[in-house]
Amino acid sequence: MGTIGVPSAADLSQSADVVIVGGGIIGVATAFWVGRAGLSVVCLERRDALGSLTTALSEECFRAQFTEPANIRMMKASIEFFERFAEVTGLEDCDLGLRQHGYLFVSAADEGPQLLRERVELQRRHGLDDVEYLDGDEVRRRFPFIGPRATAGTFRARDGWLSTHALTYGMARATAGGRFWVRTEATGLIVDSHGVAAVETNRGRIATRRVVLATGPFAAVTAARFGAMVPVTAVRRHKVVITGYPVIPESAPMTIDDGTGAYWRPESGGAALGWALPEPPMEPSETVPTDWTFPALVLEAVSELSPLWEGIAARLRREQVYLSAGQYPCTPDNNPVIDAYDPIPGLYLNIGYGGHGIMASPEGGRLMAELLMGRMPAEVQPFRLNRFATGGQAARESMVI
Repeated sequence: MGTIGVPSAADLSQSADVVIVGGGIIGVATAFWVGRAGLSVVCLERRDALGSLTTALSEECFRAQFTEPANIRMMKASIEFFERFAEVTGLEDCDLGLRQHGYLFVSAADEGPQLLRERVELQRRHGLDDVEYLDGDEVRRRFPFIGPRATAGTFRARDGWLSTHALTYGMARATAGGRFWVRTEATGLIVDSHGVAAVETNRGRIATRRVVLATGPFAAVTAARFGAMVPVTAVRRHKVVITGYPVIPESAPMTIDDGTGAYWRPESGGAALGWALPEPPMEPSETVPTDWTFPALVLEAVSELSPLWEGIAARLRREQVYLSAGQYPCTPDNNPVIDAYDPIPGLYLNIGYGGHGIMASPEGGRLMAELLMGRMPAEVQPFRLNRFATGGQAARESMVI
């Protein structure tokens, strides 16, 4: 079982097969699979707790409805992990709060029926055989909160959301021999003629030959400390939680306007809403400023296809609105980098998930563990770093949550 705490001087004197820098969900998931592979692992988190920054600010959702085959495969594998969490981890007492209410993409476009049919056909060709195409009438019949503008939709019942806190701490607990050290910041690498030899921290040095960088929106900053360069930028994203409206259907799926990307889902007596509006990259920060024009913008956007939000917006009170902002760690194609960093032997990258880190974390962590064991599974190929150098990068995936 994994242990979480502040390391002592004696702890730092011990070496590790693998040191993971970053204690968000990606770092913890990587540690879980590294422990399963029989390697000793230390995961470093500079904050007071695991998963307390980007992971905690996420929408906590997961879906397999992607268009890139590599992402469909990754998300399907991760969702199966969520569904079998107790069996895989042995933690019968850990409740992930799994809510598989589905993801519903709805189009208001005249060409919506053709485009969504083609998308479903593509997804089914790549193994997503339980995604459904719905015409406008069927969307409204099954989801009465959808208004008359809908022309078509897609739905997958096994998509949904969960508790990221339970997932993060559950995987940490289940990490065989894992040591999770908080308030411990990696400040540099020690490199010798063979490559990585140790990690320098604010508390001392940890001897290791393998280091995994998993610091989310801070990936480029941390990489620079290590003498590396990675194509990850931080982009602000808002989340709005509205409470106190029983009219919001508790059984609704994650509902997304396929044209704009604005979305909402039920959340503890209310709803969580968001919208990946275009924003320029910004410096990574632990305190991301919020824009209080955002709640009005997202409410107007989701009202286009879900008219119930018009009535809620008309009588909404300030004390019922909770606004937060975090940062997506984005690569040029919005797909992660899961790879060795060849210029520094022993340095590995598990970064740049572009807002899809929660849903991809179990499989992304497993693939990284495979690399650390000296294997190169075919599933890693689309996520290799050299795709940016060669111009062979994948198509940009949707930034919709």
